[in-house]
Amino acid sequence: MKKLYSIIILFATLFAFDAAAQFRWGPTAGVDFTNLKFKQDIFTVDSSTAFQVGVQGEKMFPGIGFGIDIAALYEQRGATLNLGEKKIWAVDGYGSERAYLHYLNIPLNLRFKWTRMNGLEDYVAPYVFGGPSLSFLLAHSDIKALNYDTVELGLSVGLGFEVMKRWQIQGSYTWGMTTAVQTKLLDGHTAKNRTWSVRVVRFF
Repeated sequence: MKKLYSIIILFATLFAFDAAAQFRWGPTAGVDFTNLKFKQDIFTVDSSTAFQVGVQGEKMFPGIGFGIDIAALYEQRGATLNLGEKKIWAVDGYGSERAYLHYLNIPLNLRFKWTRMNGLEDYVAPYVFGGPSLSFLLAHSDIKALNYDTVELGLSVGLGFEVMKRWQIQGSYTWGMTTAVQTKLLDGHTAKNRTWSVRVVRFF
């Protein structure tokens, strides 16, 4: 129930701004390049490629170039944990374990778009954005050596280009600010998500 309330509050903020602002929605999909950053380099961790899909909304304020965007994204993250490098896990039969993490991610960003370029913005317009995200863990690969946190707070920055006022192509980097997983055998050995992503949005 708390998760539902958080999602409702985040989406409600989208409509709390001036009614004169321009608002639109569209589907989005992209590719993630993800990793898990542990506090200590006890074993090696290999990054992985995953995906994200969902819907994104944008609300721009006329004449000033500023606006916000919000999205609801299904994201797969994680990494390959080479637990077998250390005897503490190897004796229990662990080797190279793929840690899948499936999230519902709700990012909320402030953005600035260059919209005064003597008509060029009708064809291509660059923008930058940044802000927090709240991710709810939906499922995971259930590696018994790990404990999983159900909610993660992240911070993202990125840039993109709008094409023909309908398509947006953007890249971003997200720092996990809170713990995603932690090992059971070593207290305090926690990891946070690190995610590069490239997404395409088609607005209606």
